[in-house]
Amino acid sequence: MTLIENVSEVMSRVAIEDKNKLSNLARPTTIVGVTKYVDANQAKALVEAGITHIGENRVELFLDKYHQLHEMPITWHLIGTLQRRKVKEVINYVDYFHALDSVKLAKEINKRADHVINCFLQVNISGETSKHGFSIAELKQVLPELAKLENIAVVGIMTMTPREATEDEKNSIFAEAKAIQENISSQKILNMPCTELSMGMSQDYPQAIKHGATFVRIGSEFFK
Repeated sequence: MTLIENVSEVMSRVAIEDKNKLSNLARPTTIVGVTKYVDANQAKALVEAGITHIGENRVELFLDKYHQLHEMPITWHLIGTLQRRKVKEVINYVDYFHALDSVKLAKEINKRADHVINCFLQVNISGETSKHGFSIAELKQVLPELAKLENIAVVGIMTMTPREATEDEKNSIFAEAKAIQENISSQKILNMPCTELSMGMSQDYPQAIKHGATFVRIGSEFFK
């Protein structure tokens, strides 16, 4: 299948899953095209096919594509781990940052940003030692600290499932992420609307949407 056919297939699947969300109040899903394994020309083709939200997980790859494609109508997502020493290089090109995993990182972003950065709190619901993110227990303590940062808007929660997770385990993690997002949103904390949920990738995005994902990160389904 061509790239355009793959995009059409994913868009159709997302539209179907949106109608099947467990909550009638759930927000529609935005597709973030993950381009970490392709060059700028292929990323451009993806945008031309209709995927205008583009996500990169490494600063160098993000900057390379941003500078080549910045004149296109793209919303830019940084979806990977960000080292504090690299914040100043990239943060002012970012529309959404999906991996806010420490208060120290948040403070560095707040210091370096020249506009409000839409951030997702990365929450390690599965408890994997190989994954970054706040534990569920840490959230109560860190939320007041994050609320003080005027250049940080906590727009939602991001989480990932283990690669070897069963269907039931994925459903449990996605449901827990939705509950966390709704709980934070209900608290009406300053600078923390927390209305969004970033979860689901090529292998599990239909399940994630069912549980309320508003952003899914899809790469291999487009470039297969």
